[in-house]
Amino acid sequence: MNSPLLLQLIATLAIPVLLVLAWTAVRSRLRGRRPVQTPAPALTVRVRRIVDEAADIKSFELVSVDGSALPAWSAGAHIDVRIDDKTVRQYSLCGAPGARDAYLIAVKNAPDSRGGSRAMHQRVSVGDTLVISGPRNHFALVDGARHYMLIAGGIGITPLLAMAQELQARGASFELHYFTRSTAETAFHQVLSSEAYAGKVNFHHAVAARVHELLRPLLGKCPQGHHLYMCGPRGFTDVISEVAAGIWPPEAIHIEYFSADQAGLAAPSHAFEVKLQRSGRTIPVAASSSIVDALCANGIEVATSCREGVCGTCLTDVVAGTPDHRDAFLSDKERKAGDKMMICVSRAKSGQLVLDL
Repeated sequence: MNSPLLLQLIATLAIPVLLVLAWTAVRSRLRGRRPVQTPAPALTVRVRRIVDEAADIKSFELVSVDGSALPAWSAGAHIDVRIDDKTVRQYSLCGAPGARDAYLIAVKNAPDSRGGSRAMHQRVSVGDTLVISGPRNHFALVDGARHYMLIAGGIGITPLLAMAQELQARGASFELHYFTRSTAETAFHQVLSSEAYAGKVNFHHAVAARVHELLRPLLGKCPQGHHLYMCGPRGFTDVISEVAAGIWPPEAIHIEYFSADQAGLAAPSHAFEVKLQRSGRTIPVAASSSIVDALCANGIEVATSCREGVCGTCLTDVVAGTPDHRDAFLSDKERKAGDKMMICVSRAKSGQLVLDL
């Protein structure tokens, strides 16, 4: 075939493809769909160092087994750590943001945990290898804020420590308030007490009875351009949210949960069905089953990680129906929109949900 005819044929075939691609991009923007962060490829790392950071809190320094650089990350990111064949837990990266020679995580040996923290404390030693995911970030710093208010409770310091280090490196305006029971239970106390953070880090010990009193002057006003970041036990972040409500606009409040909303998970459940938009299949979901489990039982694999509605891996678009949100990931605004849900824990208020699967 001569060149002019070949070029004409290629152009003729390409036009429909380009139109489809263009419409797909436009449709995605019109729907306001937030991209789902699929699990990053698994990495094998070696535990290079373990440090007792505070009472019942250990930090673990992880390096690649072959000495290569680890994937890039930013403050607020977390990784999945596979402890055994059935146990995967999420831990925030708390080292210096951008460091790729090693990842640093900190784990509290919590008596009420599901076993992950006990395993990390009791079964993991220096020299052991672990399988982890690459970093994902659902709790990133907003660029260009005039001031960042960081509030941590207990082990909730982990993502905020990375944020404090990143903001310090930027020369940005910030303050960190760290609530713990005692100095002995304050992780990374030496780092945060250093001269570099003088006037920016405030420790609050044994003040459970006065949390409201201490928070009101901190959150009693929200100057334009200020953003609030918080992480800690659910009851602690609920108190912060209560004090900030009506003063701080929702878009200026950022929360990282490291446990599910137990009240939401314990709410009564009923059976419903899920229709899969792409295949047209309808899957029944029993009152005792999650959507993810029902899909898996019918040979439909979906990406999951925490199975508690915390990490965001199973974020799925809702085409029709009314979700019963029971996660700790979506914002109030996203929940009200009703166009996406966490299918590992959330259910349906309607008899049927149509999902973009």
